[in-house]
Amino acid sequence: MAERHFEEHALRPISLAALSSRRKVQLLSSSLAHPLDRVNVLGDDDNGHTGCVNALSWARDGELLLSGGDDRTVRLWRLDSTDTSRDYPFVCDAVIHTGHRENIFNAQMLPYSSRIATAAGDKQIRISDVGALPALPKFGGETVYGTRETKVRVLRCHQGRVKRIITEESPDIFLTVGEDGAVRQHDLRVPHDCRAGSCPAPLVQLSHELSTIALSPLTPYQIVVAGESPFGYLFDRRHVGRFIREEWGVPPNPDDVTTCVRRFGRATRGPSERRGHEHITGAKMAQSNGHEVLLSYSSDAVYLYSTRDEAQSPSPSRQSSVIPPTRKSAPGSPKRDVAAREQTSPNPRQLDWDTQMEDDIEHFLSEEGLFASPPRSPRVAREAREDNSEEDEDEEDEDEEAQEAARGDVSCSSVPIVYPRSRFAGAANVETVKDVNFLGPHDEFVVSGSDDGNWFMWKKSTGQLYDILEGDGSIVNVIEGHPHLPLVAVSGIDTTVKLFAPARQDTRSFSRMNSAESIMARNAEASARRIDFTRLLLQYQMVRANPDGQTCTFQ
Repeated sequence: MAERHFEEHALRPISLAALSSRRKVQLLSSSLAHPLDRVNVLGDDDNGHTGCVNALSWARDGELLLSGGDDRTVRLWRLDSTDTSRDYPFVCDAVIHTGHRENIFNAQMLPYSSRIATAAGDKQIRISDVGALPALPKFGGETVYGTRETKVRVLRCHQGRVKRIITEESPDIFLTVGEDGAVRQHDLRVPHDCRAGSCPAPLVQLSHELSTIALSPLTPYQIVVAGESPFGYLFDRRHVGRFIREEWGVPPNPDDVTTCVRRFGRATRGPSERRGHEHITGAKMAQSNGHEVLLSYSSDAVYLYSTRDEAQSPSPSRQSSVIPPTRKSAPGSPKRDVAAREQTSPNPRQLDWDTQMEDDIEHFLSEEGLFASPPRSPRVAREAREDNSEEDEDEEDEDEEAQEAARGDVSCSSVPIVYPRSRFAGAANVETVKDVNFLGPHDEFVVSGSDDGNWFMWKKSTGQLYDILEGDGSIVNVIEGHPHLPLVAVSGIDTTVKLFAPARQDTRSFSRMNSAESIMARNAEASARRIDFTRLLLQYQMVRANPDGQTCTFQ
């Protein structure tokens, strides 16, 4: 009897803790379902970044917000509990000068440590340690750390720009992905000399550029990578004592460090995409279930996949390769009206104008010496585009597979293809490299930035557009939800970070949902053009006129 009483008493705290945790999750989920609005802006002319903010991440269970960008610094924002005059009063607690020579694309604090890993356009990963440092003098309320104080460690394993970092449940191990097509695992406990060529072999090596990587803590043995390809790739790294390829139903290759087991693809391309030029800018795996995957396609939309869905053979017929029909929208809804517009062909006059502008700028850039090799003449370039447009659509999937094999990605070109469950449209993803994300403790929402300065929020279960919020004066690239609070951090081309939370009043200042139809129509029209060459030329001229100034560059 006493033993039974002891067992019940021992289990009671665990049960209460579980109930408390479940209650917190329910509160967070219900809070995010309320209308959001901007509650704070981090940074100003005197205290903040001086360039685009490309990187956001929550650290130490949401205690800190890390931001980094074109000014090559990382800022640590902390909630000021003494400030009761406003909601979410974050202040910049420290500024870290990383020593990078190019723009920072990603910054992550390694778990259970005070180390901050940064990835940048200079092909380097730098690890700055802000722990156990003596109290340094504050400048304007900020503690400024240099490379000497943080004992920066530099990794030069990548041969191209390093785009993203993925942390694991370790203070020493993390993954990086770069434009050299490599995914590398770094272990800070094992020193090596990058200059001597003693870097460990990459986990993944593809022959095209990679720009994004995703991992879920529930399935850490699976990683999704994507970049300059029409496909996202699922790799499985469980190789000790396992026959992974047989388990996934693909031919074995025992020489691989990891195994390419699935491809994520689409049945069709976006209206402005050209075959062979497809590009995926962002990937995310669900934190709540470990099998759902988001991919954001440049010049197209966001697609939802599942690693559990049945895959098709590498050369499926276009008739069978269709997205499951979406749920019906309410009559007269913006989604239904704009979806119809997305299926229309672009304006022929606009395409002719774009073609002429492309020829003019090719000629201009060639005269400035910006081409590594002689460019094609306008006539040849135009004929090549016409030839591509006349190719048989039924052979596109086979051509893409042949291109993969020609690039050397044979192990990936032979694996089955998973097609999407849902499509989330309305945002414009043409001009920059945008992340994509889930939002909510159960990944209830899908969120993405847009070229129009807004960020979009869809319900994952229905695909319905839920909200449009103004997040940047130009372009929104990054959206990160707080792990426990109904708080969302947003950044982009602006030098500031915007915070969003449930609005206290009925009137919201930064919601653009009332103009959803016109916003989505403009974005659909903008996505139908391959590139705005006039803007490209203007940006190039601005850089030439001010070569030493801080200029936000596209990722």
